[in-house]
Amino acid sequence: MDGVVVISMNAKILPKSRIVRNPKDFVLIPSFVLKDRSLSVLEAMVEYLKDAKGLTFHEIAIMTNRNDRTVWTVYMRAKKKRKMQ
Repeated sequence: MDGVVVISMNAKILPKSRIVRNPKDFVLIPSFVLKDRSLSVLEAMVEYLKDAKGLTFHEIAIMTNRNDRTVWTVYMRAKKKRKMQ
């Protein structure tokens, strides 16, 4: 059975004692996304969230606690690596 990586959308916003474990606040990332070792974990996650889940760079930035521009750069780097393969 394939594993799943879970990203919480609100984990960084609320104190640990007040985190609400609501299923709609999580995005599941299948483990096969991370098996491609030509991409970093962040590159693979951002590419999956953008292409497969249709999330915006801003939404991904909030979930990963990164700047929007950083997420865009990581996405473009992943696309460039894919193109070179």
